[in-house]
Amino acid sequence: MNAMIIAARRTAVVPRGGAFARLSIEDLAAPVIAALLADAGLDAVAVDEVIVSNALGAGGNPARRVALAAGLPERVAGLSLDRQCAGGLDAVLLARALVDSGAAKVVIAGGVESYSRRPLRFATDPDGGAAIPYDQPPFTPWPDRDPDMSQAAEALALRLQISRAEQDAWAVDSHRKAKGLPLAEIVPLAGQAHDAFARDLTPVLAARAKPIAGSITAANAAVAADAAAFVVVVAADLARGQGLRIVGGATLGADPVEPGLAPVPAIRQVLARAGIAPSDLARAEVMEAYAVQAMACVRAAGLDPARINPEGGALARGHPIGASGALLAVRLFHGLQQGYGLAAIAAAGGIGTALLLRR
Repeated sequence: MNAMIIAARRTAVVPRGGAFARLSIEDLAAPVIAALLADAGLDAVAVDEVIVSNALGAGGNPARRVALAAGLPERVAGLSLDRQCAGGLDAVLLARALVDSGAAKVVIAGGVESYSRRPLRFATDPDGGAAIPYDQPPFTPWPDRDPDMSQAAEALALRLQISRAEQDAWAVDSHRKAKGLPLAEIVPLAGQAHDAFARDLTPVLAARAKPIAGSITAANAAVAADAAAFVVVVAADLARGQGLRIVGGATLGADPVEPGLAPVPAIRQVLARAGIAPSDLARAEVMEAYAVQAMACVRAAGLDPARINPEGGALARGHPIGASGALLAVRLFHGLQQGYGLAAIAAAGGIGTALLLRR
């Protein structure tokens, strides 16, 4: 294993309908890739492949569009990936596999999502009737085992007896850690150089939030957002002793009825293969699609809450589905000062991905 991450950048995360509302996915991604190459000291001609996670687009190989818009060589075909929320981390793991196998030397990997400009979705009627609009596609072949994500989060809260007040407290703390924080990893775009959503959330304000499903509310669930995030993965001989080593990674399936806990088996496998314990982690970036989901994963995996999302998480930023995993990798790259760092995320359909890095 010799793959290294030598640069990591992202846009700000902006709730849908905000400053990024008129930007296409290539508008979001191209400036990030330009900044990445400058940070890494690489010319565009050195890039062998770009892997792009995108969950809400309309096909057309988003990775190819991004590669062309970013001025990468025409030989860079672009590989698009849809594993929903986990896709951004999976893109990094695929880049590592290409580099470790010798198939590539330089790979740009990450994700981009425009919730603001996502296409409308309709299911056709085979009998010729009017098309039926839908928002959430099926994630399993069984309607009775394919829950709405917010309802699944509420079921998890009930089973684990995690109260709304506890979930709200997690969300309040996420906003507290993230509010007003200048982050060097952000590439300014459309006047946005800071994450737009973090605010002074208090327990009183959180208690007033509109319920979505039981204890799941607009305060303790992440908002839909637009963003792009990418890393540069290279062979060790190109890293020249800089960057973070990709120690391990795993994507595993779990019970689709309880998707929030899906990262736990992946976390356990990655740590076991590396021969380290949760207490050996200096830092962890855990996805906060819902406060209860993050809390449940932290508890079940035995992670130290004090080392989780030190500058806040998705509850204080937003959830740009296909880019969210890559955002965790970028945050970990910039925040891990020494030792081991973990990024972990859950995805619809019962999928969990974990990435282990070491500086």
